[in-house]
Amino acid sequence: MTRTKSRLANDAWEALLTAHAVLLRQMRAADIWDEVSIREYDVLYTLSKCDGPLRQGELNQHVLLSQPAMSRMVDRLAARRLITRSTDPVDGRGVLLSLTTKGAAVQRRIGAQHAVDVARIVSARLTRQELEELERLMHKLSGYQPTVTGRFSTTHDEADK
Repeated sequence: MTRTKSRLANDAWEALLTAHAVLLRQMRAADIWDEVSIREYDVLYTLSKCDGPLRQGELNQHVLLSQPAMSRMVDRLAARRLITRSTDPVDGRGVLLSLTTKGAAVQRRIGAQHAVDVARIVSARLTRQELEELERLMHKLSGYQPTVTGRFSTTHDEADK
C-alpha cells in the first residue's frame, strides 16, 4: 500500500530524529568532551561559522536549545571567558556574542577531533553519493546554505515547494 505524502513526511521526520539521537549518542561517547560539553561546543562552533558577532536570538536559530537554556549556557561560557558579550552599536539595548581568542582555540582543538569522529561515524554508513544527497536535503530542509567561505547565510527560498 502506498503511503500518503503526510504519512511519508511523518515517517521521514521520525527517521531523522532517530538517526540524530543514535549518532549524537555515539559522538557524545568520544573522549573529547572534558573541556566543554557537546552542546557548549555547538554554540562555539556556530559562533565560529558566522560572520561577526551574533545576537542571542540569532544564535538560537542555529542551536537546538530553549531560550532560557541558551541564556544559562551563554552565562557559563562568558564566565569561562570562551565568549564575550558586547553592546550592539545599532541598538544599545541588544547584546552581541562572539568568541574570545580562548573560545576560538577550544573550538578549533575540539573541532578537529570531532570532525574526525563525525566523518568516521557517518561515512561508515553512507556512500559518497548518499552523503552528497543528505547534505543537499538537510540544507533544503533547514533553509540555511553555507556560503563559499563555509559561513552561514539564510536562504529561506520558497521556490522549491
